[in-house]
Amino acid sequence: MTQASEKTVKSEIERMVDLDKLGNGTALEITTTESERNALAKRFGFLDLPALSARVTVDRRPGGQVVVEGRLKGRLVQACILSLDPVTQELDDAFRLVFAEDVAEERDPESGEALLNSQGDAPEPLAGNMLDVGELVAEQLSLTAEPYPRRPGIKLEDVLPKPKGGARRAAPEQRRHPFAGLAALKDKPRRGR
Repeated sequence: MTQASEKTVKSEIERMVDLDKLGNGTALEITTTESERNALAKRFGFLDLPALSARVTVDRRPGGQVVVEGRLKGRLVQACILSLDPVTQELDDAFRLVFAEDVAEERDPESGEALLNSQGDAPEPLAGNMLDVGELVAEQLSLTAEPYPRRPGIKLEDVLPKPKGGARRAAPEQRRHPFAGLAALKDKPRRGR
């Protein structure tokens, strides 16, 4: 969910900034509560999110741009993709986002879905005068989390089933021809004539 999309659901760590009252900028220190972290863990499929905080600045720049810069810190626990054992990741990530009022969100004419801009530094559209900095931190958390967490030292061979009979590979089964039974009947002598 981006800031340009219509909000129907409140963010787990909502921290609203009124851009009309921004002045020269503002700094926010976001310290999450246990219930906020539990809600974020549920949203992103983490096993646990024991710690999350962020320091964020919001500045209005000439030309109508709003720049959000911050650093999030914390700790999250995810399931290893191979063994499903808990894997802990320490978080310390800086981010920078640029929004502009006069940017229109491009949409695919057929599907109506938002299109990604190929320019990495292109500003995102800004809808309205309120910016949910907490939601921006939540989105950065999801981007910072390891997409394929893996317990150190584990290999795919460690979780695959072992072949029966030790290390020897079993010979592949011979595929039986579907008419093999008829061929055996053909060679068999008939009774009763």
